[in-house]
Amino acid sequence: MIDLSAKRTALAEDGAIHFPGPLPPEMQPMLSCIFDWSIANPSDNAHHFEPTHDNPGRFYADINNPMIPRGGSPYGALLVGSRLGDILQALWGSRNIWFLYEQVLLKEGGAARRTPWHQDSSYLPIKGDMIAVVWITLEETPAENALEFIKASHRGPLYDGSAFDPADDTAPIYGDGSMPRLPDIEADRGKWPILSWDVQPGDALVFHPATLHGGAPTRAGHRRRTLSLRFFGDDATYQPRSTNGVRGIGIEGETIWDKLAQSLKPGDPLRHSDFLQVRGATDLHNIPKT
Repeated sequence: MIDLSAKRTALAEDGAIHFPGPLPPEMQPMLSCIFDWSIANPSDNAHHFEPTHDNPGRFYADINNPMIPRGGSPYGALLVGSRLGDILQALWGSRNIWFLYEQVLLKEGGAARRTPWHQDSSYLPIKGDMIAVVWITLEETPAENALEFIKASHRGPLYDGSAFDPADDTAPIYGDGSMPRLPDIEADRGKWPILSWDVQPGDALVFHPATLHGGAPTRAGHRRRTLSLRFFGDDATYQPRSTNGVRGIGIEGETIWDKLAQSLKPGDPLRHSDFLQVRGATDLHNIPKT
């Protein structure tokens, strides 16, 4: 039996938790179907990272497919029919839960470069305690190959986003002085309180997007399929960044952040019809059918 009170406290204090088993074995075929659908139906934001001599494996990523909140995808059964919405309500005490967007990641064969340490909040014009990433891997993944977190880093500071420069993981994406440069965590890992867990299929890692995190590489002969789902609750507000959020998190050319900038002021509740509501008082007529 999972102690939800303890998980709620740990998420608030540490910024990241391991939540075992919210997606039981009978849901694994559905998760594989969702992942395969995302690979077969890429959005305009999909990207294949070119193999190199040092990183010969396949590395594919996609983000914010506009078909998901508008129907025509198998995601509805996961977003609405699973326990994820109920768990987030319990962790936050939020009546309402909205789906922000998804990220799909495929690493296989020898994609040896790790995902640089970063904070998702650096890229997003949103603020609040009730914001979470739910990281789901379809493969059994030991801690050394899973996502890693810096304990309590969601409490600040918020660093400039990583430009994902192969030559320098700390190279900033904005570089305008609005946020400090990322620290070089890999250069001295021992000085940082790093959290990581062994993850089984059906488990989830839940973390606040301001938590510093980085992804381990995959080795030859291995593969990691990941669904990374973003959600928010009642207290999330619109908080513009220096460039109003990184381009590429888009819906048919115009990003959702462009739309929010036209209708919201800083500090306004984060609300828009493009955000699918998965729990709460609003009529769920807009849930995509499967």
